[in-house]
This record gives sequence, structure tokens and C-alpha cells, in this order.
Amino acid sequence: MTDPSRAVPGPRFGLSRPVWLLGWVSFFTDTASEMVYPLLPLFLTQVLGAGAMSLAVIEGAAEAANSALKVVSGWLTDRWRAPKWLVLGGYGLSSAVRPLTAVVTAWPQVFAIRFSDRLGKGIRGAPRDAMLAEFAASTMRGRVFGFQRAMDHAGAVLGPLLASAFLFFYPGHYRPLFALTIVPGIIVIFVILRLPNIATGGSPASGEGAPPTPRVSVWRLGGSFYQAMAVILLFSLGNASDAFLLLRLGDLGVAVFWIPLLWSALHVVKVVSSLAGGTLSDRFGRRTMIVLGWIVYALVYAGFGAFDTPATAIAIFLSYGLYFGLTEGAEKAWVADMIPSASRGTAFGIYNAVLGVGSLAASLLFGFIWTRVSPHAAFTTGAGLALAAVLLLLTLRWPALQHPSAPLGTSQHPSAPL
Repeated sequence: MTDPSRAVPGPRFGLSRPVWLLGWVSFFTDTASEMVYPLLPLFLTQVLGAGAMSLAVIEGAAEAANSALKVVSGWLTDRWRAPKWLVLGGYGLSSAVRPLTAVVTAWPQVFAIRFSDRLGKGIRGAPRDAMLAEFAASTMRGRVFGFQRAMDHAGAVLGPLLASAFLFFYPGHYRPLFALTIVPGIIVIFVILRLPNIATGGSPASGEGAPPTPRVSVWRLGGSFYQAMAVILLFSLGNASDAFLLLRLGDLGVAVFWIPLLWSALHVVKVVSSLAGGTLSDRFGRRTMIVLGWIVYALVYAGFGAFDTPATAIAIFLSYGLYFGLTEGAEKAWVADMIPSASRGTAFGIYNAVLGVGSLAASLLFGFIWTRVSPHAAFTTGAGLALAAVLLLLTLRWPALQHPSAPLGTSQHPSAPL
């Protein structure tokens, strides 16, 4: 059973203090990450002399590197029921290795740094999401997860702006800029240390004195959960790294100076749509928002495959932010709806691992088609897989969702949205 004191909204815009702290952690982490990420394709190709396939290997392997760790980390979250230290370890690792990009001399070194950075993400993702689910009332999960994604994207607004300002005064000085990412990394560590050391799964440490809800085996999370993961995996197979979008903008003649600014503007769209999308999923259902988001994704990728003018590509690129706002919070709230509290760490680990495996396959496939056929064919393939996932999501029959705090097999919560 979830501790009511953690589920009741706090006074800050209806969100509790721990939710805000986790939001700030995401904000500063993405500020540091996005000072590097939008410039990485250009740094690799123009400074280190790497090609599109090297970018595919780096981004795909970096995302897949943490897939197994996500499952392990989620399982440890449920077993230890003390996710704060896993969150600290994951964010700490990423914060420590990211500034090392400043001293690389060849693309394999970038590979090693991105690999380690994503390992950190693999450690922290499931316990953080399990903590957020503990802090959210069942009727506000979409809002809480949408808020967390909005704060993450807000950091991605600030990071590129800082990068653009730095490059405006010091053109081409990528390395000092990358070194400065240590500052928000240090802030992240101090914020995490202020988080309450809560126990997930309703253990006695939560303050209720009630026995913990029994954990459910990874093999007994329910057919609906694994069915949902299969549909999300299908979509993920067409969801390649966003680095290819940035590379495409550069190929179409968009100046290097504008790339971080456009990346920042994209995240402004993500912030606004995430705040709205998560809340709307509480009202209209998870599936409705996910379907709308995946359709937007298909249209964006089809547009990148069909148009070659910079102005059109920029407009399509900015509309891409709607996809994130409509789906990210809704998908995570969907996972929390289906799984009881004591097993959510494992469930979130599997969910994040599915995204990681899909990202690896998608990036490798995308890079191969881009190199061997054309960028147009690569984007068209991504759009086709997204539409296939939409059709499958609409075709399959979904049972009413599980009451969030009830054991599997018990009655359903009447207000749980699908």
C-alpha cells in the first residue's frame, strides 16, 4: 500500500517537494547533457573526422549499453526498496564522465564516454520512476510523470542556449564548453542528497508500519504488461537517435550556430506539450495520447523524408516536440497503472530496457539505410514502423487496468485510464 503522506499533493502547484526535487535533478542533468549532445554529431564529423555510421554505432550502442542494467537496477529497487542510492549512483556516474568529452582525440573515446554516460542512465532510470510513482496519487500519475519530463526538457532548453552563447563568443571552442558541464553535474549530486530516503513498495520504512506488498516475479507481471511492451518495442524499432535529425539539418545547410538554438526551441515545445500531455492522459486515457503522439512522430519522419528545403525541415523539426509531450508521461503512467507498487521498479526497468534495445536496433538500421540507400529512405522507414505500431495498439484488446496498489488478479480501479 502506498503511503498517503507521499501520495497527497503538496502545496507547490499540486506537486510534493520530492517530486520537485526529482524534477530539478532532471533539469540540471539535461542542462549538462544538452550542452554536449546537439553539438556531438558536428564535433564527430568536423573535428574528429567520423562518419554517419560511426555516429550510429556510438548512439545505438550507448543506448543499448544500459538495457540490461535497467532491468537489474529495477529489480534491485524492488528488492532493496531504497532507490535513492541507486539514483545517486546513476546520476553521479554520468556527471563524472560527461566533462571528459573535452579531452577526446578520436571517436572511440567518445564511444567510451557515451557508453559510461548511458550506463549511469541505466542505473538511475527505474528507481527514479519508481520513486515518482510512490509520490503520485493514482489520479495524478500522468501529471507527475509529465512534469518530470517537462523539467527534463526545460534543462534541454537551457543547455543549448548556454552552448550557443559560449560558441558565439568563442567560435569552434567545443572542448572548454564540454568541460563546463561539470558545474550542473555537481549541483545534481547536492540536490539528490536532499531527497527523502523513502522505501518503495509500502515497506514499514515508509512510516505506515504495514507489511510490504509482496513482489511479483518478473515472469508474472501480467499478459497486458508484456503485450504493451511488445507494441512499444515495435514503435521503438523506428525511433532512431535524434542525432540523425540534427545531422540532416546540417546536411540541408543549417549553420552550426543555429543547431543548438533549434535544439533548444524544440525542447520549449517539449516542455509545454509534456505538461499538457501528462495531465490529459489522466483525463482521456493513456492509449489516446500515445496514439496521437505516435501519429505525430510518423508525420514528422515522413516529412523529413519528403522535403529538402531548410525552412520546411526546421518547421517539421520543431513540431517533433509534440510527440514527446503526448507520449512520454502517458507511457510511464501506463506502466505504473498496470503494476502494483512492490514490483514497479522491475516493470520500469523492463520498460526502459525495451526502449534501449529498440533504440540500438533503430539507430543501426537507420544508419545502414542512410549510408547504403538514402536519408529519405531511412526517415520513411521510421514513419512506416510508427504507423504499424499505431495500428497494433488500436487493434489489440486491452483489459481494464489494474488498481495501482492492488495485487495482481484483484478488481480493477474504475478510474484508471486506458
